[in-house]
Amino acid sequence: MSKRGYAASKKLLTGLIGAPIAHSASPAMHERAAEALGLRGHYQLIEVAGADAAGLRMMLEGVRRLGFAGVNVTYPYKEAVVPLLDALAPGAASMGAVNTVVVRDGRLTGHNTDTTGFARAVGPLLAPSGNAIALIGAGGVGKAIAFALASLKVADIRIFDSEPARAEKLAVMLAPRGARVAASVEDALDGATGLVNGTPVGMLPNRDTPVPAGLLRADLWVADAVYSPLITPLLAAARDKGAKIMTGRDLAIYQAADAFELFTGLAPSTEIMGEAFDAVMAARSAAYQAA
Repeated sequence: MSKRGYAASKKLLTGLIGAPIAHSASPAMHERAAEALGLRGHYQLIEVAGADAAGLRMMLEGVRRLGFAGVNVTYPYKEAVVPLLDALAPGAASMGAVNTVVVRDGRLTGHNTDTTGFARAVGPLLAPSGNAIALIGAGGVGKAIAFALASLKVADIRIFDSEPARAEKLAVMLAPRGARVAASVEDALDGATGLVNGTPVGMLPNRDTPVPAGLLRADLWVADAVYSPLITPLLAAARDKGAKIMTGRDLAIYQAADAFELFTGLAPSTEIMGEAFDAVMAARSAAYQAA
């Protein structure tokens, strides 16, 4: 739909497919951004756990037919939706993972704004003199992070995944750009300047960490894609060590802003989206402390 079409209709239906997603700040961010642009936006959470290909196909068919401008896709379906779409943007096709599906003229096209969002978020942490980054996780979001790092000319990306085959596959995709498989978390962190958690480990209600605290150090910056909670067990341990940390906040906001623009053709205010995100997190923190 064109910009003129959205301005005329004043309605915008988008959503999120994944599980668990009750914690998501996406509805608040997208709806506030739409309101600021004069649109009546509704962002629908579509939480279905354990969906197989047939189940995902049914959900996507509903998205196609029910007037959605598009949907975001999160864990655990970022890779599973790929073969079910009509087309893929080049970036999403190269990595085989999608977090944004745009509906245009009855066709579903997959994009990946985790990549563009993470690139915007992590840029200030990278050193001009060179970077060696340990990436934990080679699933949907891990892939996006790896491609983002490669786009920023990081020439030494060490990938560790609990499923070695996934790490191998991602390393092969990025081999010309300096990625390799790490044999262990310790191997990935040996001499690293930065660490990124690209897994859901640490996302509530899980309180685990993908990296033992003993491996963290003050001269290592640590980023986490998880934003619920904002300070994950990994980030808390890194902060205790004196390390610089990056929460999942900026990634959440930037990927949402890029998705919103794909849905509508309109550039949203990242400041407004950030305010909405912060309000959700503050309310959640208050509720958690009161429980």
